[in-house]
Amino acid sequence: MFSLGIDSSNYRSSAAIVYDDLSYISNRKLLSVTLGERGLRQSDAVFLHTKQLPYLIKEVLDDIDTSKISCIGVSERPRRLEDSYMPCFLTGVGYAEILSSALKVPVFKFSHQEGHIAAALLSSGRLDLLNQRFIAFHISGGTTEVLLVSPSEIGFNVKIIAKTLDLHLGQVIDRVGVKLGLAFPCGEQLEKLALNGEVTKKVKPCIKGFDCALSGVENICDNMIKSGETSENIAAYTISFAAETLCKMTLKIKEEYGNYPIVYSGGVMANNIIKNKLLEVTEADFASIELSGDNAVGIALLAKLSLEI
Repeated sequence: MFSLGIDSSNYRSSAAIVYDDLSYISNRKLLSVTLGERGLRQSDAVFLHTKQLPYLIKEVLDDIDTSKISCIGVSERPRRLEDSYMPCFLTGVGYAEILSSALKVPVFKFSHQEGHIAAALLSSGRLDLLNQRFIAFHISGGTTEVLLVSPSEIGFNVKIIAKTLDLHLGQVIDRVGVKLGLAFPCGEQLEKLALNGEVTKKVKPCIKGFDCALSGVENICDNMIKSGETSENIAAYTISFAAETLCKMTLKIKEEYGNYPIVYSGGVMANNIIKNKLLEVTEADFASIELSGDNAVGIALLAKLSLEI
């Protein structure tokens, strides 16, 4: 038996199957963004999911015996909060409800954030953390949060213990990348540029309590562009700022909360420069590069675990 997962975020459509042995197949596709743009309106995201998701789901189901699907998981909102809402998730919920009725199996609904955390635990080999408290960093284009995660019968109980006060780290990377002529989302391309650049300005992360402020990075990069700094050096500065910010937040969290295990998830954490810098200051586990970005694997896993309770 196995579970089907569906996720329709503001960045990517995705579907996945998780088997009893916890192996998985995953099919996902970025939402198309016009060159020079920094994202999508929700109406455009809903339209693209409506076009893409049926084919992605069909592809993961084509080679399996659908009578062995035991349950369906779907992300229905960004976070596990009553006022957390984005229309793009309604697309995935609609397909999940139809498949649940057709296949006569239960559907379990989770937050997109819970899916990221679960994908990180699965791909880092830390499913043991499902039964204890740990710290999870969720760092992406739409979220920059540090969470105290506790076990729950369905998904996770999460408490935000640190966050951004303005822009998200993924937003900063994408905004700078677009100004350098890169296609959105810009993380992978900006990292490649950074590998050939050097940090020519002093990096001064802005930490207030446990929180961070990031809007100043864009202004600094604007000035670097105007002064004729190379794209490679601007990329190196941006990635260095992101890494130093997360390092300082990590150290402050560790000082306050002790030796809870730490897990990093979200699209920004696919960046090896940032990952290697963090490993200099702490022991931690990371989502695999494949499952750092938005995906339905974590959602499928959570549905499987929920059915087994």
